[in-house]
Amino acid sequence: MIDIILKYFSRLLRNRIRKKHGRVLPFGDSINDRWEKAAFLGFGKESSIYDSSLVFDTVEAGENVWVGPFTILDGSGGLLRIGNNCHISAGVQIYTHDTVATVLHGHKIETSDVTIGNNCYIGPNSIIAKGVTIGDYVVIGTNSFVNKDIPSNSRGHGTPFQITAGHSGTADG
Repeated sequence: MIDIILKYFSRLLRNRIRKKHGRVLPFGDSINDRWEKAAFLGFGKESSIYDSSLVFDTVEAGENVWVGPFTILDGSGGLLRIGNNCHISAGVQIYTHDTVATVLHGHKIETSDVTIGNNCYIGPNSIIAKGVTIGDYVVIGTNSFVNKDIPSNSRGHGTPFQITAGHSGTADG
């Protein structure tokens, strides 16, 4: 009986969201409030994070941060810090650890903090490796792999990430 009720509720909610916003979301993203989840995680004012996003351990996010669906914010190896006015697009994965040395040499898991500055855009399906610091006003293109620090006012993309342009850090530049 409960499955019938949940299916009915799911269809009703799905239809309402599609009519109002022109989108269809997973059930969890449909019923959970993105802003409440961000507040629960201690993120800054006006920040939001989709229910489908996974958050592990120590993650800090500033004000007006948007974290898209199906992201991984993994602070289990150190502090993951996201500044103000950042957009973390769908499918982005950010890690503060890796197990490469463990697998290859039997060493401990390697860990290191990740810091993302203010006013950054991380394109869909990008991956940010442990130990990376990203400056302010940085644009990272879709499907990029970032394994080195990126200075402020940079734009780029690729695997591995390469800077393709600088900019002024303003809406025009």
